[in-house]
Amino acid sequence: MEMATIVRARGLTKCFKSTTVVHGIDFDIQPGRCVGFLGPNGAGKTTILRMILGLSPISGGSLSVFGRALPAAGRYVRAHAGVVSQEDTLDPDFTVLENLYIYAAYFGLAKADVAQRIHELIDFVELADRGDARIPTLSGGMRRRLSIARALINDPQIIILDEPTTGLDPQARHMIWSRLQDLQRAGKTLLLTTHYMEEAERLCDDVLVMDHGRILEQGAPAALVERHVEPEVLELRGAPDLIEDAVDGATDCRVERIGDTAYCYTRDAKALLDQFEQRPGLTYLHRPGNLEDVFLKVTGRDLRD
Repeated sequence: MEMATIVRARGLTKCFKSTTVVHGIDFDIQPGRCVGFLGPNGAGKTTILRMILGLSPISGGSLSVFGRALPAAGRYVRAHAGVVSQEDTLDPDFTVLENLYIYAAYFGLAKADVAQRIHELIDFVELADRGDARIPTLSGGMRRRLSIARALINDPQIIILDEPTTGLDPQARHMIWSRLQDLQRAGKTLLLTTHYMEEAERLCDDVLVMDHGRILEQGAPAALVERHVEPEVLELRGAPDLIEDAVDGATDCRVERIGDTAYCYTRDAKALLDQFEQRPGLTYLHRPGNLEDVFLKVTGRDLRD
């Protein structure tokens, strides 16, 4: 299906009783893009995904997917979408293959019609040798890979991934990143929520940074970094008096202090490096500015429940 916009929201609002959790936001998602919804807990990310799937009615504004207005088109959207939920919803009483066949039946797909596709999918997520394994015997990474295979059973045009790699080890995370990139190269549209800023930088063409139900910033990760953060960052650690003395003498940099760490944002770190190297007891990390710096600058560093 070819269209200029696959998801379109205008003034999208969601209220629960007297509490507004999504405040009149606008966004467009183009086909074949990977778009990340980033924000602290309670920012409204999962609520937006539920509205896109027609699982939560909108309270105001308009929302359309595949050119069809929600909530009326909810059933159609869910039939053409794949979902990897935050929770593990695999059936523990069945094997890998049985989970896939049962899920295919929910879409009205006959076993004979999807047999080849299922075997292609378990090859795709590297579970071909575990087809007869029951879910409790699988590692966390295997379960997430199976959840991705299951989400692809209906050959969806849009795939929604709610924190797909939370709790996984680096090997499993990188493997899943590779498979998601394969899906995008195949023309799939990916909507992603994640608390891993590295994940968003690697995968997303565009990100929407949210807080308290509002979009604070949106754009390509690299463009947001360039817009909000100096190109070089020095993270200083040490005794508070050593850090205080070091940063008080620093020039041409923006400093943020968090606990026993100071973050010095600068466009030229050479002079600072020369200065810090002469201070025993002070350790530092020199790195480029990144999306996590943008996220913390835009949403703040206060803890959220």
